[in-house]
Amino acid sequence: MGLFDWLSKDKEPEPSELAAPPPTPVDIERALVRAERMVMEGNAPSPVLARVLRITTVVKAIVPRLSSLGLDSQDAYTVVATATDYLPESLASYLALPRDWADTRPVANGKSSLLLLVDQLDLLSLTIGRMYDAINRRDAAALVAQGAFLDAKFGGRMRPVVLDQTTRSSNNPLDLGPA
Repeated sequence: MGLFDWLSKDKEPEPSELAAPPPTPVDIERALVRAERMVMEGNAPSPVLARVLRITTVVKAIVPRLSSLGLDSQDAYTVVATATDYLPESLASYLALPRDWADTRPVANGKSSLLLLVDQLDLLSLTIGRMYDAINRRDAAALVAQGAFLDAKFGGRMRPVVLDQTTRSSNNPLDLGPA
């Protein structure tokens, strides 16, 4: 399309020509199910399966609350991208390799493809776990604030409630609870 064509264009571009709509919660859920299926059908080792299930479980817990992160939030983008891009891409790259080769041959920094994948999954798990913790802490802070309001409004007899300091998420990849 030349400059003249662009200037003389009568109609606005269709929304579908501009950008794809963001994934819906249903799209995210389907992507997570596909990732789980990829690991199971690809006969991935149990450490990979355990890590993928941890990630998908926490992301599934976050998805209904994505709106509380804000539509333009970097955290919301990271949650969606983890489900629809980061996790499936890492798994597909690993699963495309012959299992015996991927699990035993060093390919980078003396690590096999399996160990590189485990590192990537641990990083995704830690990141998603921190987001889950942050969302829950925001809700807990709202509960504390509501309690302070009610106490001030209706009696002032409760002792002051202060939100506890953030506890560090576990870095142990074998810790299967939400981080």
